[in-house]
Amino acid sequence: MHKMKRLLVYSHDTYGLGNIRRMLSICNYLIEHFHDLSILVISSSPMIHLLQIPNRLDYLKLPCLNRSEEEGYTVKFLGTDIDETIRLRARMIRSAVIGFRPELFLIDKKPFGIKNELEGTLEYIKSHLAETKIVLLLRDILDKPESTIRVWKKNLYFKVIERFYALVLVVGTSDVFNVIKEYQFPQMIAKRVQFCGYIARERSRKTRESIRKELGLGDDPLVLVTPGGGQDGYRLLETYITGLDLLPGEVKSLLISGPEMPDHQREHLLEAMLKYPSLKVLSFTEDMMGFIEAADVVISMGGYNTVCEILTLKKRAIIVPRVKPVEEQAIRAERMAKLNLFRTIHPDCLSPESLTSILIEELKAKPETNGVSELDMGALPRIAELLGC
Repeated sequence: MHKMKRLLVYSHDTYGLGNIRRMLSICNYLIEHFHDLSILVISSSPMIHLLQIPNRLDYLKLPCLNRSEEEGYTVKFLGTDIDETIRLRARMIRSAVIGFRPELFLIDKKPFGIKNELEGTLEYIKSHLAETKIVLLLRDILDKPESTIRVWKKNLYFKVIERFYALVLVVGTSDVFNVIKEYQFPQMIAKRVQFCGYIARERSRKTRESIRKELGLGDDPLVLVTPGGGQDGYRLLETYITGLDLLPGEVKSLLISGPEMPDHQREHLLEAMLKYPSLKVLSFTEDMMGFIEAADVVISMGGYNTVCEILTLKKRAIIVPRVKPVEEQAIRAERMAKLNLFRTIHPDCLSPESLTSILIEELKAKPETNGVSELDMGALPRIAELLGC
């Protein structure tokens, strides 16, 4: 059977690190297991340079956008208007396809890209690169059903998928969220959907003991607090710090603020370290799995990648999901909390008292009582098989 040698990946990433980290996890797995494969990633993430890039993978950086309200976008850095910037991005994407000539084009989340920037490229592939297979990858949950159905109907996404896409891969399970039923996929599209399970994250090369030693910990319990990229995570970290006086004195805390947290907010966190010797603050780490492994309880927002890291390591966790501009995290947190995979607090109910009360319960709980339910975490080998690598 012919093995794919050139894969093009589109990851539009306008907010946080979630999309690009998820796509790079897939790319890393494919590169490790298929030695003739070269991957070109197209991304507008402003933080992609902070992430570890393996051999045989490179990226084309698109001009950055900001996401505002539902389907709303603005230009992040360039002094150009949004329509001009989208035209520039579309030309860059089309040029990459013409030059790279991929055997497979894996597109994240949006069938036509941001503001239909992929339309011309997909038409070119259909007309000039008929052997190129086009595959859509969806995370487990996009947004609440009524919003997603409205957006997909407005943008004619089902017709786009029917015309251009050979396959729709979902990195989730139907028992948590069945996108076919929840988003009312037509039968023609439903036939192309494959649920792959969740993405198990690669464990750290460092042991729990070595990381705890680096942090100067003995047997004291460690709480890790992380808001992902950090752009909107300050409230969670501030709430946790405010509640530190309510915790037992032996508890140690590590806050990883995220690279996109504004500088003035990060400075407030660093000032808190002066008051609380048991508190450490980092802005970013490439070894999040190592720090999660070292922790006894993790407090985080409900992004796909962080949740998968927690589930891979079967850690006790408290999830405080983002609820705007989309409700994906809130739905994920609610569904998974019902499966007893972790605890959750809606941000409307978040306070120092509510957070520390649940945290104390989790610190006292026996480790073996975590993860009563199991999730399918076998997405990566399934994706490799379905892509025909």
